[in-house]
Amino acid sequence: MNSRTLLFLEDDKDLQSLVGTFLREKGYRVEPARSAAEAQAVLARVPVDAAIVDGLLPGMTGADFIRELRKTQPKLPILFASAFWKDLKSHELLTRQLGVVRIIHKPYKPEELLVWVNQLFPSPALPPPPPPEALEEAEEVDVEVDDLAASLASLNAEYGARLKEKVAALEALLVRGRGGDAAALEEAYTVVHKLHGTAGSYGFAEVSIRAGQLEAVLLPARAGAPVDVAALDASFRPLAAAASVPVKPAAAPPQSSEGVLLVVDEDAKLLAEAERMGRQVGVGVVTARTADVACEVARRQWVDGVLVHLDLGGPLGGLAVAHALRAEESLPVLPLAVTGARDVLEERVAAAHAGASLFLPRPFTARDFSAAAERMVAARRPERARVMVVDDDPDAIAALTQALASDQIEVVGLNDAHGLMEALAQHRPDLLLLDVQMPGPSGFDLCRILRSTPEWQELPVLLITAHLGLEFRLAAFQAGADDYLSKPVLREELRARVQARLERTRLSRERAERDGLTGLLLRRPFLDGLRARLAESRRQGKPLALCFLDVDHFKQVNDRYGHLAGDRVLMWLGRLLGARFRREDVRGRWGGEEFVVGLLGEDAGSASEILARTAAELSEMTFDGDTGEPFHVTFSAGIAVSPGDGDTVEALLRTADARLLRAKENGRNRIEA
Repeated sequence: MNSRTLLFLEDDKDLQSLVGTFLREKGYRVEPARSAAEAQAVLARVPVDAAIVDGLLPGMTGADFIRELRKTQPKLPILFASAFWKDLKSHELLTRQLGVVRIIHKPYKPEELLVWVNQLFPSPALPPPPPPEALEEAEEVDVEVDDLAASLASLNAEYGARLKEKVAALEALLVRGRGGDAAALEEAYTVVHKLHGTAGSYGFAEVSIRAGQLEAVLLPARAGAPVDVAALDASFRPLAAAASVPVKPAAAPPQSSEGVLLVVDEDAKLLAEAERMGRQVGVGVVTARTADVACEVARRQWVDGVLVHLDLGGPLGGLAVAHALRAEESLPVLPLAVTGARDVLEERVAAAHAGASLFLPRPFTARDFSAAAERMVAARRPERARVMVVDDDPDAIAALTQALASDQIEVVGLNDAHGLMEALAQHRPDLLLLDVQMPGPSGFDLCRILRSTPEWQELPVLLITAHLGLEFRLAAFQAGADDYLSKPVLREELRARVQARLERTRLSRERAERDGLTGLLLRRPFLDGLRARLAESRRQGKPLALCFLDVDHFKQVNDRYGHLAGDRVLMWLGRLLGARFRREDVRGRWGGEEFVVGLLGEDAGSASEILARTAAELSEMTFDGDTGEPFHVTFSAGIAVSPGDGDTVEALLRTADARLLRAKENGRNRIEA
């Protein structure tokens, strides 16, 4: 049994049921309370290790409860959850004066809450370490996870079935409130507040947003102001409509060469300038001037990221846009950047808490805009990462693979540590998970070997162990590990730590391995990727096509239309190659106007067809010279296919280059295979 006990103070029984079920399944002991009095009774009866406190309680605020609690328990770790409390003064009050560890904005997912709960404790407490064989058998893990998923799905379905009843009861309360019944109005506010904070946690994001809008209308009336009947009716109708609509699946990214950026700002001139910059750098720009319009745009179409004015509608008003967008079911991880005229640390902290990963000075330059757009598009449409798991226990590898494998992550297992270096050369992973205790070299030994090998010195390494004493932690970091995980491995924690390391690695590689103009791989990282794909083609018995491309008469383009126009040609060709192929295909800028593409599983015929479509799309584009004169461009290409044209990268490059030369000699604007 887990020794960690949590006080969960939340007056909404639906949210209590959902979150309590989830945390108990993860091994925590949860003591629920729906009022300050119940919470005090729990504290008098049971010692607790941490508390989760809602911002609005019956008869008092969560902050007032914490203030009283600090008189007797000044060191108790506390998570504060609320749909409000998002301004800087509130943040300072909660974190500095009341000692709140973290503010969690409603609506939140149970999985998100679990991550913050786990981080409250210096050493993971879920559950006690198992025997040395480590992870539970994969079949047992499957049963536990399936049971939990079924339990949560059942709770979601029950909540959805009751939504119409809740809204009908709310409508009756509002009718009485409009007639002057203050008690009914107060009860209506409570119902709306709970819908705002809870519906999103169950997956009904639209209901949560509309409830928040109605809550804002009711707030002045609750304080004694006259009821705004028109505003009340206008806010209730979309809430009722949202409550009858099933949850929609997340949208898929469009197959276009452009990223799509949503810019939210009140300044019409800045919006027009952002659109112009977007056309310049090959990024689609859609605009909005209010939070409601921004949410509507994001619901209607795919966007890769949002750039929002920090002070939209007033000081820090842009943060409301961020929270509203993050509340949308399909957009919880939407990349977000803010722009502001002031570079103030406290404001950056507030923006970071709202989910912003970039800050642009105001006014921003085309270079700032382009860099922000490229980073957000790359984060929203990530290339598939590869994680290698090294463990002598096949069941442990199976469990970790099942926890991590997805459209974004491919997992490769290795149960013999002696073959690590060969496996690294073959698979070229982006991250390594190492068990510490294995026959032969330990995880520490392997980590030291990697850190002494130039090719793998930067590879992120996470160690997995059942021991978390001080000596182990020191040894792990001294050996060169980036992080460690305790056994049994919690899926949510594993995913969170792996994703964080992969994202940092991706950003580092973007700076070191990508061509700044085209966004494609530079020559050395392209060759590394091509060798990995060639090894994969041998293992799978599939062909691999290597394509060499060259822009026709590019020197004449530079001489006649200007070097900036030439750069735009290269940039757009890079974007076409980046968007028109699969994630597993490797694309690079070889140098100058030459490009290379590696297509796994394609023969000469299919590779030619793929390139022909890209060539046709490029030839139909109209470019403007530096003086405004329009022009068109084409490219020539040569294709070599493994194994028929060679089984090494060098042999394929020589053959593809020779066929590219033949395409030029035969008149250009053609593909030779």
